[in-house]
Amino acid sequence: MIRTVGSVCSGIEAASVAWVPLGAKFVWFSEIAEFPSAILRTHYPTIPNCGDMTKLPGAILQRKIPAPDIVCGGTPCQAFSLAGQQNGLNDDRGDLTLRFVDIIDAVDTIRKQDSLSPCTAFWENVEGVLSDKTNPFGHFLARLAGLEQVPCPVGKRWPSAGLLRSSVRNIAWRVLDAKYFGLPQQRRRLYVIAGGCDFSPENILFEFHQAPSLQYPDVPLVFEKEQHHFEIFRAYTDCLYAAYGTKWNGNAAAYNGSLFVVQDHRIRRLSVLECERLMGFPDNYTALPSSKKTNRYQAVGNSWAVPVVRWIGERLIQSPVSAFEIAADAPFLENRVCNFSDTAVFFDFGKDALIPISDTALLNCTAAPEHCRFSSLEDIVSPDAPEDIYISPVGCFGIVRRKRERNLSINSRLEEVLLSISSQMSASEIEKRSRVQQRGRFSTPSLHSPSIEQLSLF
Repeated sequence: MIRTVGSVCSGIEAASVAWVPLGAKFVWFSEIAEFPSAILRTHYPTIPNCGDMTKLPGAILQRKIPAPDIVCGGTPCQAFSLAGQQNGLNDDRGDLTLRFVDIIDAVDTIRKQDSLSPCTAFWENVEGVLSDKTNPFGHFLARLAGLEQVPCPVGKRWPSAGLLRSSVRNIAWRVLDAKYFGLPQQRRRLYVIAGGCDFSPENILFEFHQAPSLQYPDVPLVFEKEQHHFEIFRAYTDCLYAAYGTKWNGNAAAYNGSLFVVQDHRIRRLSVLECERLMGFPDNYTALPSSKKTNRYQAVGNSWAVPVVRWIGERLIQSPVSAFEIAADAPFLENRVCNFSDTAVFFDFGKDALIPISDTALLNCTAAPEHCRFSSLEDIVSPDAPEDIYISPVGCFGIVRRKRERNLSINSRLEEVLLSISSQMSASEIEKRSRVQQRGRFSTPSLHSPSIEQLSLF
């Protein structure tokens, strides 16, 4: 059966890429950023973009746009991300988390008038939302579940997987890592599924544990592809971030090597094409005639990992799944159950845990699905990388020097490569061309900043 979908904070629409082949029919988008909106117009010219998500509840209640079967969205993560200020609900972007619930409520109001079942809500965000000091996840759960009081986690954070049943909605969540879904990228994200009190979201997000737990396989770090010599520094990358392409060398990935590639004995960053592949998008999905490279990097880094969303969609839209019997009075769950109210019960499934739910059954609540798929950066890299993403000898020297000045660790092989490329220029020429970044406590050249000869001695 074709399920209608409305998309909030649509970005470049990973959900459509993942779910349209499964039979889903998207009826509206909601995106305000200029470049992602241009992507939507290009790939989905017949689907309206409603713009500002805060105006959606009114439009739905006035029946200007449909009340779909599924509402999906990933409200801005910057307020909760470890890479941001972590101001949570005190950040206007964080408050959009609660505005997402307003949309769900409006959709369900109309669907009730039309004698339809409540919609299914699908929400994605960074794992940091579970530990934010303003407790946004507790507020989110309270609004979705219709709780009068906002619940707080036991300890400093909410569990990585959990289930909340209430008289208004049932809600399940699970942190999943893209590196187990066929992408060579460590990208842990929180996925939440919610629906009416007769809906069982646990059957979508959790699995019976039957397959043996798999470790990420060893992959070659040096290989040949299309007659080009490649070297990588890790089996998979760190999480691709929205600022990659503009602030790439200030990130930890600049020192652990996860987003660097050596091609034919020169070192470069990942190209936009490679980043698209790293997120599961078709090649050149973001390549518009007038698109800027930075816009493309940002849009891809802000998006969802397509294979993870496809896995959820297969269970939500296409395939029936076996029902779990998770009872609040089950002896195996005795220490994992908490009554939030007379009408709401919470199951704490911990972090990356296998949970016994009977004498014979375990529930997989880990970051990896039962049947993992692995990929390699060898599948991602392309020999046709543009020249402007290669790092000059001056740039190579600067990365190592900043690392030494800030006393940061660095991948030993990466450091070796950077120093080797740096040595192609004389120390005096590098110093002549180097520019000191006007930023923070490292904005002034130190009298003790190491020279290229000194760095080479380490």
